[in-house]
Amino acid sequence: MSRARRIALYQALAVAIPVLLLEVACRVGLIQPLTMPTPSSMVVGLVEILASGRINAAILKTLANVAAAFVLASVAGVALGALLHRAAPVRRLLEPLFSTYYAIPIYAFYPLFIVVFGLGDAPQVLIGFMLALVAVIVSTLNGLDSVPRVLIKTARVCRMNAVQTATQVTLPYAAPHLFTGVKLAAAYSFIGVIGAEFIMSQSGLGYEIRFAFDNLDNQVMYPLILLILVVSVTVNFTLDHWDKALRARRGAAR
Repeated sequence: MSRARRIALYQALAVAIPVLLLEVACRVGLIQPLTMPTPSSMVVGLVEILASGRINAAILKTLANVAAAFVLASVAGVALGALLHRAAPVRRLLEPLFSTYYAIPIYAFYPLFIVVFGLGDAPQVLIGFMLALVAVIVSTLNGLDSVPRVLIKTARVCRMNAVQTATQVTLPYAAPHLFTGVKLAAAYSFIGVIGAEFIMSQSGLGYEIRFAFDNLDNQVMYPLILLILVVSVTVNFTLDHWDKALRARRGAAR
């Protein structure tokens, strides 16, 4: 068996074994149905919910807001990271903030965002954006720090301006680091948007989960949590696959 297949097998077992143990614990009564249904019933419930179509609007709304927060954070994070890399004094001023940024309770600003932006989707997108932005900025800075000086000198010899140097030399070289930031941005966007929906929104998957929780409706709550888990893991694995392909391509080019 090849190393890649062996790793894939271990990953599958790392997921399958805990799920199987949880299924057994639920069926033998170690975990009561009022606390958690079996994983198999979660899957059945999720299929029934998706087939009914009654929360399709909530799903689309949440995914659209997550995508908006993710794209905005990725684009703005790379752009700001590139600018900060060229402005060393400003970078030194902001780096302490970056290191403590995730200790700030972002959700505490949600009432302010509602006052400023209203009860629409903007506050949720903004929360996801704020959580994801700094991860992309830090990854961009780390990637640009790894660019050999000889490449930058070569760009100067070729009389490239700052934009050409960034788009054709430094950012492509730093792409693996940028992908790390992008993967973190995807995770933080999900956390930010769904968390904001859970707290104060009147629609979206987060709201549906909170509504089911308040009404002790485990047959809806857990399948929706499973849906979020499946979507987020799928996105992460897709980005991770692209990241590995990019790194392999770079290694082959060398």
